[in-house]
Amino acid sequence: MGSCIICGTPVDGRICESHQEDVVFEFRGDSADQLTPSRFYTGVVDGYADFGVFVDLAPGVTGLLHRSELDQRLESLDWEAGDTVFVQVKNVRDNGNIDLGWSIRQREREFRGALVQDAEGDHDPEEESESSGGEREAESPARDGGTAAESTGPGRDAEDADAGEGADSAADVEAGARGYGSDDGDEGSDAGDGAEAESDDRDAESEPTAERERVEIGTLTDRVGEDVRLEGEVVGARQTGGPTVFEVRDETGVVDCAAFVEAGVRAYPDIEVGDMVRLDGEVERRRGEIQVETEALLALDGEEAETVSQRLADALTDRARPEGLLPLAEHDAVSESSERLLDAAEAIRRAVLESRPIVVRHAATADGYVAGAAVERAVLPLIREEYAKSDAEYHYFTRRPLDDVVYGMDAATNDVTRMLQDRDRHDEKLPLVLLLGTGSTSESRDGLGLLGVYDAKRVVVDAVAADDDVAEDCETLVAPEGADDLSTGALAANLAAAVNDDVREDLAHLPAVSYWEDAPEAYVDLASETGFDAERTREIREAVALEAYYQSYEDKRELITDLLWADPDAEDGADGGLASHVSEQFRVKLDDEVETAEANMTAKGEGDVKFSVIDTDAFTHRFDFPPTTLLLDELHRRNRQGEQFVTVGLGMDELYLRSTKSLDVRAVAEAAREEAPEAGIAASGVRQNRIEFLSGARDEVETAVLSAVAAQFE
Repeated sequence: MGSCIICGTPVDGRICESHQEDVVFEFRGDSADQLTPSRFYTGVVDGYADFGVFVDLAPGVTGLLHRSELDQRLESLDWEAGDTVFVQVKNVRDNGNIDLGWSIRQREREFRGALVQDAEGDHDPEEESESSGGEREAESPARDGGTAAESTGPGRDAEDADAGEGADSAADVEAGARGYGSDDGDEGSDAGDGAEAESDDRDAESEPTAERERVEIGTLTDRVGEDVRLEGEVVGARQTGGPTVFEVRDETGVVDCAAFVEAGVRAYPDIEVGDMVRLDGEVERRRGEIQVETEALLALDGEEAETVSQRLADALTDRARPEGLLPLAEHDAVSESSERLLDAAEAIRRAVLESRPIVVRHAATADGYVAGAAVERAVLPLIREEYAKSDAEYHYFTRRPLDDVVYGMDAATNDVTRMLQDRDRHDEKLPLVLLLGTGSTSESRDGLGLLGVYDAKRVVVDAVAADDDVAEDCETLVAPEGADDLSTGALAANLAAAVNDDVREDLAHLPAVSYWEDAPEAYVDLASETGFDAERTREIREAVALEAYYQSYEDKRELITDLLWADPDAEDGADGGLASHVSEQFRVKLDDEVETAEANMTAKGEGDVKFSVIDTDAFTHRFDFPPTTLLLDELHRRNRQGEQFVTVGLGMDELYLRSTKSLDVRAVAEAAREEAPEAGIAASGVRQNRIEFLSGARDEVETAVLSAVAAQFE
């Protein structure tokens, strides 16, 4: 019986069930069936195929990381044969094939621990070192049977190569196990006996004593190799298999500070996230990233803590609030919302500066994806500028599309579950949740309220007027009233320009892309000035709409980026050919569905109002593209007759309305409910003009709704 290296729980082995995915394993077995699904393993890139990457987990044990598992395009991976990488074992098939999954963590220090797994079970790396001496370092990297020195590649540590050349002292072995040190190839960065001896000579949990001038984190790039003093706030703390890594933020940036006592043991256990601290250490460049090796660390209190806190607060306020809003183009609805847009921009910028993750929720539509991608385009450069870690953008910014325009309990429960896991496992702050084109109606209050229970920050940005009671459930609300010519994409693009003015030119064509029809002339002209004419914006819009439907819950960051920001001057077959290609698929699929639907639409009249009704259950492919909402939009655009015309999509237990007149769908549902009180009629999706009912009362619901709609035209 042992104890979990993360939480100390008694277990058979070295890791408890709940922390299996927090540890990375080095596999020393000789058979695929010895692997444990869901665990993360160290591997070595063996080679590429059209469909993915082959990764060696041990000699003779190779898995496939399929391209569908990647969070980026296969062609954009910078892995080379021989590189050390980290992957998750998803499944081991009966025939011995190993299905691998992508790991966003591609550095050992990003895991909370490291273990060795062999045919006998799990072991601490130190146990392996003590039992095998220098043999382990010589054999482990050489998975293809060569020497360690021969197998050292671009992704391997210099420590491994040193070990292969005979460095078998306990100090060398421990340096490799720590997971931190000097960067490969830097001058004076040998992680050998001298560096280790120097590290052993100092007290790993000492406090700063000598007078030393404080430096700003933003200057550390120019101070590699220097001893420095930092003062700031601890915004993150994680335990790896080697050091404890504290994320420290001052008024100029954030940096990782590694403190080592003993492999896997928490250094400075009294230091907590939120503490104001003074830290002395040496600036290093570790695998291309700036890191500080901590020599001494002290939690400040009293006036000293207040001084640091106030300095950070003042700098935060100065940096977070944009100087003003300069709309992308002249648009009254945007200008009238300038102060609220500035409030939302400040909240987003403040989240970046506070090391607070940002979660963006938007509808899985063309307009929704344009809105989410616009904010993403503005925020990611700010994250890259603020954080020394190259992969910080994946930790601090997430886009999660919604199938529904209502931010309901299902989505909120998902977000709360993830944020609590990240808080408990990785000491992350609770996120800022940014809702674009959703969250502004009463139907979203339950979801917003759940976030509020945990004090997660909530910002709602919507192109339609919000219900009065929604403001109680969010810190910032941007929802212009009476703006019939505003899309969520246009509003979000202006918000993004306020967040980061440096990307203004990149955002210029997005508002025009977000409108299916009647785009304001100012946005059309703006897009044309930047090389995106009406034909190109149409192709992009249609391509995004098609891709938004497939894998609708995924952000598809790289694909959406390629569609929205392809070179407008590129020839077909080059960058510009992607949108044309996907748009053609969109048009074929939509035209086929519209043709079938039009042949089965029923014309009806109620007073002076003309109705065109389609049975969406009987005459549409409900589980293939296009989705019902997009199909009804297109049917209404193509077939509307006069100023009093309504298209009705009637399903088994739901009904959608598309009208030439703005409808109060709640009033429609209430009036219909009075006529058919036993039908369970309710307005469930106000922004989509969607009404739910009991399927057994379908016919009487249709009659009651058509009558209620006609009454609103009178």
